[in-house]
Formats: sequence, structure tokens, C-alpha cells
Amino acid sequence: MALEPSSLLLEHDAARPAIREIGADRPFAWLAAGWADLRANPIASLAYGLLFAIAGDLIVVFAWRNGKLFIAATSGFFLIAPLLAGGLYEISRQRAAGLRSTFFSSLAGGKRNIVELTKLGLVLAAIGLLWERSSNFLFSLLAPSVAPDLLGLLAVMNQSAEMRDMLFIWLLSGGLLALLVFFIAVVSVPLLLDRPQVGFLTAMHTSLRAVSHNLPVILLWAALVVILTTLGFVTLFFGLVVLMPWIGHATWHAYRDLVAWDGQPAHAAPDDR
Repeated sequence: MALEPSSLLLEHDAARPAIREIGADRPFAWLAAGWADLRANPIASLAYGLLFAIAGDLIVVFAWRNGKLFIAATSGFFLIAPLLAGGLYEISRQRAAGLRSTFFSSLAGGKRNIVELTKLGLVLAAIGLLWERSSNFLFSLLAPSVAPDLLGLLAVMNQSAEMRDMLFIWLLSGGLLALLVFFIAVVSVPLLLDRPQVGFLTAMHTSLRAVSHNLPVILLWAALVVILTTLGFVTLFFGLVVLMPWIGHATWHAYRDLVAWDGQPAHAAPDDR
């Protein structure tokens, strides 16, 4: 992908990268490039997908009968997924450098910036705690007689319009927090893996800047991620074996497309392989 000078937002701050304004078709190019990465490293990539699928199955097996635990575990799954995908970003990073990866070599990528990645993980955990607390608050305020979980709400939602409104408010609140996590993590996690000298605050700020300058494109990308992840869930998590590595690799290419250092990306800009 050729870069025109006007495609970069000129922000001459040595402490942070420039942000590209990109076209609406780029998410599909990220998926194409991500699929090429998966095909080039199938064993390592699918190993991560298998771990995601096993995690989903464990959530169902151990938490299905406890609605509150099920929602908490599912929320946690989505919150830590960007960090768990770090090995997939490393596989894509090594491929861009002309190297091949194994599952174990990809795990070493996180060691380059483990402290800042841990700090970012704590931020995501704090957002998860905020969701759990706000969820309980909403239930205690609007439906004190209903158990604070999705199963309890579904059991009584047909009793009144108020219960349906409660479901809408609850889901909307969770969706907004999930979108916030996506905005924070879409660039920050691959950036921290790619640039060990960067701190987590700079990475988060860069991610939010990338979102603000490309909001329609990022929203399209978020929708595609939700659709693919939902497909993985409705296939009883078997689909996650392929879909999660695909999304992870594509997210690396999103980072490369959106972020540039000193007017140039960390690696060559992704082509439309």
C-alpha cells in the first residue's frame, strides 16, 4: 500500500507516532493479510485458536448453571482476548520481517515489554470490575428483586415492559464498555509488542487517537470482529479455532496500517495479499 504524504496526520512529537487516515475498505484488506499470515503459519496460529476454543468450552462447562458467573467469565474472556492474542501479533510481526514462527517462539514476544503489557492488563481488569459493579448497581436500582445476571433477567423480562427496558439498558451499558475496551486495545497491544520502549499510557493514547481519526473505519472493524466472534460462539466454540487467529493476525495489520513512526511504519505497510 503506497503512502501519500497527505495520508499522515503530521504530529511532530518524538514521544508518539503519527496516525494515518485510512480508507473504508482497509478492514477487508486486514482480513486478507491476516488470512495470509494464518496460512503461512498454520500450526502456531491454530494452536492459539485451540486455546481460545478450550477457554470458551470451559466457561460453558463450569459456569453455565450460574448466570452471574457465566456473564463474568464471558466478559473476562473478551477483556483478556487482546492480550492473549499477543502471540498472534508476534507471528505476524516475524513474518513481516521474513521469519517463520513456532508457537513457543511467538510466546517470547511479550517478554520484550512485559511490564507495560501488565499495566495495560490491569487497566482492562479495572474496566471489567467497573462492569461488574455497574451491572449490580443497575439491577439493584431498577430491578431489586431480580438476580443480577442475564439468566435471571431473561426469566422475568416478559412480565413487563420495564423488564425489557432493563435488559436494553443493561446490554447497552455492557456494549459501551466493550467498545471502550476495543478502542483502547485495538492499537495499544500490538504497539507495545512492537515497540518495547513505549509505555502503556502512550500506547493507550495512540490507540484512542487512531480511533478518533478513523472512527467510521474502526467501527466497521469492530462490527466485523463481533460478527466473526459470534460465528465462533454459535459453532460451540469450534469456529474460534480458526476465527480467533484470523482476527488476531488481521489486528496486527490494522496496527501497521494506522500507526507510523517518524513518518514511516514500524515495518513495511501491509499489502493486499
